[in-house]
Amino acid sequence: GGGACWDDITCSVAGAIFIEDIENTRYLAGDYNQGIYDHDNPDNPFADWTHVFIPYCTGDVHWGNAVKEYGSGDNKFTINHKGFINASSAIGWIENNLDKPEKITVTGCSAGGYGSIVWSAWMMEKYPESQVFQFSDSAAGIITDSFFADSFPSWGVDQAFPSWIPELDLDRIDYLDLELYDVYNIIADRYPDQVLSQYNTLFDKTQVYYYQVMNGAGGDNAWTLGMTDSMNQILGHAPNFRSFIGPGDEHCAIVDERFYTAESNGMRLVDWIRNMTRGDDVDNVFCQDCEGFQE
Repeated sequence: GGGACWDDITCSVAGAIFIEDIENTRYLAGDYNQGIYDHDNPDNPFADWTHVFIPYCTGDVHWGNAVKEYGSGDNKFTINHKGFINASSAIGWIENNLDKPEKITVTGCSAGGYGSIVWSAWMMEKYPESQVFQFSDSAAGIITDSFFADSFPSWGVDQAFPSWIPELDLDRIDYLDLELYDVYNIIADRYPDQVLSQYNTLFDKTQVYYYQVMNGAGGDNAWTLGMTDSMNQILGHAPNFRSFIGPGDEHCAIVDERFYTAESNGMRLVDWIRNMTRGDDVDNVFCQDCEGFQE
């Protein structure tokens, strides 16, 4: 799922940017039959995998453990930022029901993509004998300088971050010094035999929108330059990271038919993921001659 809120302004319109009602997500989960959820599609590399769906209704990119009051006076309201609790519950179910899985893929789109990088570290630590793949769909983390300062205290992310990794122990480090690419690099260093990856389109309209909501300047091209720089930061550091950058401005592919139709430079996203999860050393993909982009 997508959407997040972190202050009086963004949380005042929470219902417009993420779904706060778990029952709606529960209903949708029972009706999912597209993208990675299509178990009848022979083209789906995850068709015969066990799927554990972690719903999202907490506005904290699956990281939070806080009950936060926003607003003032008669306009006060409460948001339950409990993404950490929900994800922990799902992982507890996995531990109780799935004995030593051979392969694990931790994935999500948008807010779920941010959740995937932190929670992949938990799975890598809990299942050292499993091959773990992390795949973030449309969550590049191009944020303003103040975003972590604004959101982390509201969300209460301390328990979600993998504190057994010293560089990500929020009791030891200043999270204001972190960029999302640092999180990728640190986890990649800790687990060099596991695979981390991201998919983004070059002008992702939703990521551009949130960047502008955070008071980012420069519009589409500024976000695009930030995204490509972030990918290069990780690629230059982590040999176990792979990036797929496609053309256009679409947001999220794994939840619908774009999982099978999205492609860049003649490579379909679904084939790229299939090759990666079967252990092939896939190439990084960057759409060439994409209209409207200038470095």
